[in-house]
Amino acid sequence: MVAARFETSDGVSLSYEDSGSGLPVLCLPGLTRNARDFDDLATILPTDVRMIRLTSRGRGQSDWDPNFANYAVPIEARDALELLDHLGLDQTAVFGTSRGGILSMVLALTAKPRLLGVLLNDIGPEIAPQGLEVIYDYIGRRPAGADYAAVGQALKASMGADFPDLTDARWQVLAERWFVKDAEGVGLRYDPRLRDAVLAQAQAEQPDLWPFFDGFEGLPLAVVRGENSNLLTAETLERMQRRRPDMIARTVPNRGHVPFLDEPQSAEAVHALISALRG
Repeated sequence: MVAARFETSDGVSLSYEDSGSGLPVLCLPGLTRNARDFDDLATILPTDVRMIRLTSRGRGQSDWDPNFANYAVPIEARDALELLDHLGLDQTAVFGTSRGGILSMVLALTAKPRLLGVLLNDIGPEIAPQGLEVIYDYIGRRPAGADYAAVGQALKASMGADFPDLTDARWQVLAERWFVKDAEGVGLRYDPRLRDAVLAQAQAEQPDLWPFFDGFEGLPLAVVRGENSNLLTAETLERMQRRRPDMIARTVPNRGHVPFLDEPQSAEAVHALISALRG
């Protein structure tokens, strides 16, 4: 798919993909990820859904920001709204994977009338510390391996216990999605200074995200959790369900952080949410 571009209010050119027609769904990827985060979701979406994928600044084909401090949730949420303005969309559903789900919580408090409903992929208002430590360790570091096959095997060695049913071929596909070939072998598909931004922000006082989650009140809401997730615990998901008894919730076996959204349980959540959006 050919990516299009638009320019944000602070002059950064961002990449997005826009396909299909019908119910608009804005897909916001994970912290170091890009539009490819939703390739598997695309295989199970109904044909009458317009799928819009934004790649945040500093990732994928989007421009790197000269000020790494701008790799921040409030600015990335503003970018998402500016994409909707660019496309002339008053309202959209939002499917947010990990970081993208946090952006959707911010949008629920700052621009709720723009939201039709939300799917959170393996993220909630409490983030398990052990998962954050994993992120702090790997972010900004080049992958191990000189080619995609080797990087796929390195991913399998580090993540295979959480995704035990993936084939070697699937691990290589993930390596190709998440990393890029460069002069030194295989490198990061994002600005390495994202690490500086994340570690600096980790030192600041963190906001209570429960009020952000409560901002979804009145909106159709679904949550998909990986059974082996180290970021969204089963206990947090239970608390979310108690606050939102009408929330669609599915746990995906043999998945850690994050499910791919093409699994049967994910598809159930996606289709149930789309049905709720259509009333």
